[in-house]
Amino acid sequence: MLTKHYICPLPFNIMKMKNLSTLCTLAAVSMLASCGMFGKNSNKGGLPNDGQLHGVAPGNKYSMPKPPGMVYIPPGTFHMGPSDEDVNYAYTARNKQVSINGFWMDATEITNNEYRQFVNWVRDSTAAKLMGFVKNVDGVDQVDWAKAKTIKWGDKATIEKIDQLILSPENRIFGKKELDASKLVYHSETFDNKDAAKRENAGKPRSQFIVKKDVRIYPDTLVWIRDFSYSYNEPMTKRYFSHPAFGNYPVVGVSWVQATAFCEWRTHYLNSFLESKKRAQESDFRLPTEAEWEYAARGGRSQSMFPWGNYYLRNKKGCLLANFKPGRGNYPEDGGFYTVRADAYWPNDFGLYNMAGNVAEWTSSLYYEGGYNFQHDMNPDIRYNAKDSDPPRMKRKVLRGGSWKDVGYFLQTGTRSYEYQDTAKSYIGFRSVIDLPPTQGKGKK
Repeated sequence: MLTKHYICPLPFNIMKMKNLSTLCTLAAVSMLASCGMFGKNSNKGGLPNDGQLHGVAPGNKYSMPKPPGMVYIPPGTFHMGPSDEDVNYAYTARNKQVSINGFWMDATEITNNEYRQFVNWVRDSTAAKLMGFVKNVDGVDQVDWAKAKTIKWGDKATIEKIDQLILSPENRIFGKKELDASKLVYHSETFDNKDAAKRENAGKPRSQFIVKKDVRIYPDTLVWIRDFSYSYNEPMTKRYFSHPAFGNYPVVGVSWVQATAFCEWRTHYLNSFLESKKRAQESDFRLPTEAEWEYAARGGRSQSMFPWGNYYLRNKKGCLLANFKPGRGNYPEDGGFYTVRADAYWPNDFGLYNMAGNVAEWTSSLYYEGGYNFQHDMNPDIRYNAKDSDPPRMKRKVLRGGSWKDVGYFLQTGTRSYEYQDTAKSYIGFRSVIDLPPTQGKGKK
């Protein structure tokens, strides 16, 4: 049957018969392979060698599980802005219909325990480098985590090797050797897609858009004293981030810059694991945009003032529905004097906790009074990566949700305020989001 479809060329002379016979054999073998006689995926690429278009996957089969502690926010459309009268008459948030793509969001604010995982990772990686626990991978020195996990922090020999991380003698109390929080520095490297996408930057080297900086990541615990004049809050300074009792409370004292560094670390932490398992890497964790945050806070209720879906701060039984400053300052009436657990009170219809009250939350968006007038109606966002040398006005980032020390007005889903990106407060925390493929976006928890 093969001879019917393939005819060997006739020899020109006897001397070439042997070579032609070999050539015919090779051609027949090649034909058998192309017909699938040796299997459907006969070549190294795993595709049939039939000259047709079949497509090439960028990596192994997608198998990313549901992100722990996150809920899916489905795509939708809502009216962004005040759902009631603008009592300030500031006109910084005009009502506007916008559409938002689906994404995953932390069900709660990032807790002290979760942020401590970041702090400990930076601590361990820094100590590992000082102790020589590194390995060279493709010409780059990386932490050998197998050895880093063996570090004995209570061992005197270990303390001597990481002396650079320990407080100097003059900064110790009763001579106790403790870690110097200012030495816990995360090295950040990001690519500025926004700047690279500008027409005037087309064709420029990639290196011009890589942003590198070092970020001190330990929370500023002194904010509990600094934020309130003539007020005794020293116990919170000493215990809030370090005591196990507050482990599931939202982390505070973290600036926008630190929150962004946390999201970057969380991305690398996940992708390093996926890479080790030879699985496809994922999108970046990041802070939500202002529009994403408001859309998520509303929980599918486009015209509602509060995340729980009505115009009141109490339910039918008279119970307060969030942690804020009731009345003229009855702080403990809602069940918490300062912050409360990140999963306190009832979640909204998307399954998100404390989208109003407890702590105000950082967003990725630049605060600009007239921003609503020119933003796109599809995934609106105003982003600006302010440098240290920029004026303070360019460092303002949008805050949403209100906090434990705010009155009810700031708990409204449409109320916006701001803080400077390099500033930390005792009433500001954050939660992160991640863009995953639509196939992942089913269910809430």
